[in-house]
Amino acid sequence: MPHQVQIVNNSHHPLPVYATTGSSGMDVRAFLTSPITLAPMQRCLIPTGLSLAIPENWEAQIRPRSGLAIKQGITCLNTPGTIDADYRGEIKVILINLSQEPQTINDGDRIAQMVFQSVEKADWELVVALDETQRGAGGFGHTGKK
Repeated sequence: MPHQVQIVNNSHHPLPVYATTGSSGMDVRAFLTSPITLAPMQRCLIPTGLSLAIPENWEAQIRPRSGLAIKQGITCLNTPGTIDADYRGEIKVILINLSQEPQTINDGDRIAQMVFQSVEKADWELVVALDETQRGAGGFGHTGKK
């Protein structure tokens, strides 16, 4: 059963919705007074006009849209972007143009997707050493390519 999330929509765009019954994320739209053109490798903070009251022990994650990435080379930085439960400001999305041509973002463009996730809290237990595992400290490709 979906969790109730309070939302303020200061844009003139419809609220985000799940496109299909199996969708994990809802598309969020740019809320712009004029188009923004991103040069190759340029990044920009794009407003959405949306503010949320996320339930305690939940977060909203802002993730790239695959279609925007493959078609225009635009993706989100700081991915996934975390919106904490106690944040009440406007949601803004950091976009970057990874293509070799300028790309324009228009008002109402679907620029990212928002996914809700429950959050587990951790308490620290200070120890002198950690237990051993088969992997140990191996990381960053230690298992090879094949």
